[in-house]
Amino acid sequence: MDGIICYIGIGSNLGDSLKNCRDAVDAISRTTGIDLEAVSSFYITEPVGIEAQNYFVNAVVEIKTALSPESLLQVLQNIENSMGRKREVKGGPRIIDLDLLFYGQDVVNENGLIIPHPEIHKRRFVLEPLCEIASYFIHPSFGVSIRGLKERLSDKKVVEKITE
Repeated sequence: MDGIICYIGIGSNLGDSLKNCRDAVDAISRTTGIDLEAVSSFYITEPVGIEAQNYFVNAVVEIKTALSPESLLQVLQNIENSMGRKREVKGGPRIIDLDLLFYGQDVVNENGLIIPHPEIHKRRFVLEPLCEIASYFIHPSFGVSIRGLKERLSDKKVVEKITE
């Protein structure tokens, strides 16, 4: 399929977080108009922002899609909703969280959709798995590779690869 390479962040800290993340990857891979290209390892990560909550499981997937950014966002929100996501407290516990990190090299800021995700460069729990599958990818706003962003990171939160 022809399309745009995109990166999606996946996270969960409610219920069986690892299963939730794997189920989300499966749902993404079964979506018409999306080809799953790569899946990072899964990581146990320390919460950022609201720290008094369970640790998260996080990963990043690379997809190729013909969907528009808005359509892709809608697909991701539909998957979240179907898995029981409730949007109660920003940064709070969640059964699943799917973040559209990059849509090719596009920069979008309209209708509540901001791409690249505005916090990527500050978050080890995103950069660690993203670096695993796309260390060479250049952030379209900063002109720096994912590896370069990770090397400049001041975030010292725990991010440990899950080994099975």
